[in-house]
Amino acid sequence: MSTGNKIALVTGGSRGLGRNMALALAGKGINVVITFNSNKAEADKVVEEIRSSGLKAAALQLNAGDIKSFDGFVTNLTTVLKSETGSTNIDFLINNAGTALYAPFVETTEEQLDAVMNIHYKGVFFLTQKLLPFLNDGGRIINISSGLARFSYPGSAAYASMKGAVEVLTRYLAKELGSRGIAANIVAPGAIETDFGGGHVRDNKELNQQIANSTALGRVGLPDDIGGVVAFLCTDEARWINGQRIEVSGGIHL
Repeated sequence: MSTGNKIALVTGGSRGLGRNMALALAGKGINVVITFNSNKAEADKVVEEIRSSGLKAAALQLNAGDIKSFDGFVTNLTTVLKSETGSTNIDFLINNAGTALYAPFVETTEEQLDAVMNIHYKGVFFLTQKLLPFLNDGGRIINISSGLARFSYPGSAAYASMKGAVEVLTRYLAKELGSRGIAANIVAPGAIETDFGGGHVRDNKELNQQIANSTALGRVGLPDDIGGVVAFLCTDEARWINGQRIEVSGGIHL
């Protein structure tokens, strides 16, 4: 599968890991549509950077936890795709959008749990479902998990549980979509220095050092450690990787 003229959709692509994924995909010659929740200015910067390399790019607003808005989003997406490429279809779906929740199990409210579930599980489930008619046969789905689905840090019970659910879902997607030649995998970053969760890992020096000390390669992850792995999974070289959880964490808690 050549990447020429292929199109990827990256949710939450205006900053952090999503931005890095979008730029890494563009580096492979793949056209990119990103979504943003509220930060249009940052999304536009990503689009301009991709377009400057001669590729097509667009940014669309999406609240990844508002399932009822998905029909309208799909209409907007297919309209943009049709005008830009002549087709309504995409080749790669990267379900990256997400928010953090740091709350002890005993203090987590139903409202907090519902918000995390809508973004990290129901949103992924139903956006993927609604986009399947527009995902080309032979395409790829890449979901994003977390190291926290394998090891446990207090305060992440709700967030990590949803990531665990998406890991199981990904295996089912691989099984049920195999007849269309669609591969589904999940990438699980370890702790990464971004503004995710208010810069929780980046700005807390004590936590940062604790994570580095627990990681075989001796540091905390950076966005550049992740985007290239997602882009690789969209290449022909990765065609036989399917139904896999790929942890990209530098070897934390081995």
